[in-house]
Amino acid sequence: MRLNRYFFHERFFMRVLTINNNGGGFADYVEIADGTTVAQLFEQQISGAKPSNYLIRVNRQPCSEDQVLQPGDRISITPTKIEGALG
Repeated sequence: MRLNRYFFHERFFMRVLTINNNGGGFADYVEIADGTTVAQLFEQQISGAKPSNYLIRVNRQPCSEDQVLQPGDRISITPTKIEGALG
């Protein structure tokens, strides 16, 4: 008798605080997969936008888009140019 074995990759999730200052803005805790980068979280939160049009900080510090997020991180996303503003 032959047994079929299935191996599942365990995915661990962590919680981070996302502060989105786009439009009306909001702050909320979100669960993300372990190993999520700043760029991946940005795409999940603001799909279709260019990251270069936003100031993205982790724990109040500038960060690179390939920075891997850690449990409890605080991520803020602020547009650098407000739509409809003169200038």
